[in-house]
Amino acid sequence: MRRDKLKGRCGSFQAGRCAPVCLVFLALLLSSCSSSRSDHIVVGSKNFTESLILGELLAQQLEARTHLKVERRFYLAGTYICQQALLAGRIDMYPEYTGTALTAILKQKVGGNKAEVYQRVKSEYEARLGLTLGPPFGFNDTFAMEIRGEDARRLGVKTLSQAAAFAPQWRAGFGYEFMERPDGYAGLAAAYGLHFAAAPRVMDLGLLAPALKDHQIDLAAGNTTDGLIPALDLFVLEDDRHYFPPYEAVAVIRQQTEQHYPEVAQAIAELGDKISDREMQQLNYALDGQHRDVKDVAHEFLRSKGLVH
Repeated sequence: MRRDKLKGRCGSFQAGRCAPVCLVFLALLLSSCSSSRSDHIVVGSKNFTESLILGELLAQQLEARTHLKVERRFYLAGTYICQQALLAGRIDMYPEYTGTALTAILKQKVGGNKAEVYQRVKSEYEARLGLTLGPPFGFNDTFAMEIRGEDARRLGVKTLSQAAAFAPQWRAGFGYEFMERPDGYAGLAAAYGLHFAAAPRVMDLGLLAPALKDHQIDLAAGNTTDGLIPALDLFVLEDDRHYFPPYEAVAVIRQQTEQHYPEVAQAIAELGDKISDREMQQLNYALDGQHRDVKDVAHEFLRSKGLVH
């Protein structure tokens, strides 16, 4: 309600009575406004290519399948910033990974298969945080410890256990979040006895693969669906001790949003099991390797799945 309407309503009261009555009325109005929602959904993403693509897929799917206006609020740094934005109501959803939610947000120990981890996260999010999960998109984007393909072939290294013997001669590069999170560098180093030539370099995620290719570092923490892995002839070391949990990609959604707009859950459910590991890698390469526009890439993919025209 406009402020001039409030003023008009108070005009019939004596000056001494107007202020308290108007304050009560204004409080009720603000309470009503804070709990109501316009036909407006905000989709967020983290600050790396895959999260951007998934965020755009969510946004276009909602635009195609619902009457809602969709605002994109992408590049929100990492997991913790996105989580806080969600809890504060600044965004309604963002793409996340079950293993990240389990360890970084819920602070629980690694354990369980894909289905078990998904259900644990979903149940805890709903019970404790007022959030819920959409169905898995279909791919598992676990951390990938990458080295140059030429080094893997020359040294005959295939696993992280084998790589530990060469690590003292290597320089490592990791993203900031990987250095800080409980399922990140410290636990990995302890699990495999990794010791590098120097302290790992903390780098922007988009710079890790090029730095590895250019011999600025010798090992990087990427993701298995990185589009530049085959393009730059990088090699993913096998996590033979199964340190990392499953990282199925899902949409994390405010329960209040789903309750207010039931069509949101239905639209997002249509994305369930639609993206394979290989397809996600191709989508990432379209941006990182071919430098295409994310909106075009997302639209073409949704159209190939029969979700948009």
